[in-house]
Amino acid sequence: MKLATKYNFMLITILVICLLIISVLSYIILHKHAKDEVIKHASILMEAGLAMRKYTIQEIKPLLALQNKRNFLPQSVPSYAATQNFNALRENHPEYRYKEATLNPTNPRDRAADWEADIISEFRNNRELKKMTVVRDTPMGKTLYLARPIRIKNQGCLTCHGVIEDAPETMLKLYGPANGFGWRMDEVVGSQIVSVPLSLPVNRANETFLLLISIISGSFLLLFIVLNVVVRKIFIKRIVTTNRLVEEVNQGKTDCSGFDCKGNDEIANLSESIEHLCKQHSKIYQKYEDSVNFDDVITDRSGNKGRT
Repeated sequence: MKLATKYNFMLITILVICLLIISVLSYIILHKHAKDEVIKHASILMEAGLAMRKYTIQEIKPLLALQNKRNFLPQSVPSYAATQNFNALRENHPEYRYKEATLNPTNPRDRAADWEADIISEFRNNRELKKMTVVRDTPMGKTLYLARPIRIKNQGCLTCHGVIEDAPETMLKLYGPANGFGWRMDEVVGSQIVSVPLSLPVNRANETFLLLISIISGSFLLLFIVLNVVVRKIFIKRIVTTNRLVEEVNQGKTDCSGFDCKGNDEIANLSESIEHLCKQHSKIYQKYEDSVNFDDVITDRSGNKGRT
């Protein structure tokens, strides 16, 4: 195998390995950043939901206290207010979703689906777990769900969700006595769940990945061509020329000119050394030729040839 072939094989192998490593790392990093971006957006939406709940408790509920005694108004319920605000948001952004999923809700629309019930059970079994993320396949593509537990920390919540006898009659008249009771202090009764689509950030990450790999592949191809030109000009061509001249001297050529001894690199030093050896070889060969041409050859009586 020629030196140029070995060099190209080695160079291609190194470039392919580098490209594979860069591809894997960039794919992982870009998709991680895409997921982190989605989690950040989901966290902002979650904080918005908490802010709506806080606003409802502090500002709206006191104003509607008197009206609730006459006719129960769900606008005074923090979860209802947060859900309604997000429903208004979904008119222009249907890909986003907010739900306060509950195992035993007063409002049937808040009842947890099977997979939401699994999240609630996880929060119940692990009290140290403050939030969790879940990725699911939906008709709109992959969707990330950010969930936080709904834990009863305010005694006032048990007025409507403790025992039926304490519940406002106006609320019982609106929702009935079948659901939403029996909650206890410090119990996880549900989960706030925000959903944000992963498809758009992932598609952007894939497009960035393809663009990055295309640029790197083109750069590697250009590097391969440039290195081949440089190596052939600086190394391969000079080695081939030196090898050809050595072969010619070995076949009897006495002219030792043509060796590339320019420069101070190793190849120039090697060419200079080989040129010196070839000159010595030519001198020895010339002496041998002269001795053969000018020696007297005599023949003895027995017919044997000899030199004097």
